[in-house]
Amino acid sequence: MVFDYIQKYPHRTKQILGISYEQLQSLLNCAIKRHQEIKTKLQSRKIRINAAGGGRKELLSTEEQVCLCLFYLRQMPTFQVLGMLFGVSKTEANDTFHYWIPILRDILPSSLLEQVSNNESELLFVQEVLTNFRLLVDSLEQPIYRDSD
Repeated sequence: MVFDYIQKYPHRTKQILGISYEQLQSLLNCAIKRHQEIKTKLQSRKIRINAAGGGRKELLSTEEQVCLCLFYLRQMPTFQVLGMLFGVSKTEANDTFHYWIPILRDILPSSLLEQVSNNESELLFVQEVLTNFRLLVDSLEQPIYRDSD
C-alpha cells in the first residue's frame, strides 16, 4: 500500500505526493483534528437507535484516507487504479476522495483567484494581469530525484 511505502521510505514522499514527509505529517495532524471536529458535531445532532460503534468498520485508517486523496491529486489515476493501490473498491476510493477534498480545501491556503474572488476590483486586476502576460515554465530545468544505487 502507498501509505505503508511512505512510512517505510519517508524520503520518497515528495515524489509520490508532491509534499515533504514533514509537511505530510503536519497536514495529517490538521486533517485528523478537523475530521474529529466534524464527527463530534455530527454525533451531537444524531438520534441514536443502536449503540455507538456498530456498522461496517472503515477499511482505511484516517491517515491512509488523506494519503489516498493527496495521491489522487498528485498522480490523477482512475478511481479503479486508486482503489487497487489502496486495497479498496473504486466506489470506496471515490467516496473517500470526495469526503476529504472539502476538509483539505478548508485547511490548505486558497489560490490567488479564490483569495480575491470576494473583492471585485482585485479580481478584475488579477484577471487582467493573467490575461495580458504569459507565464513560461521551463520544465527541462526542474530537478528530478534519481536513486544513486
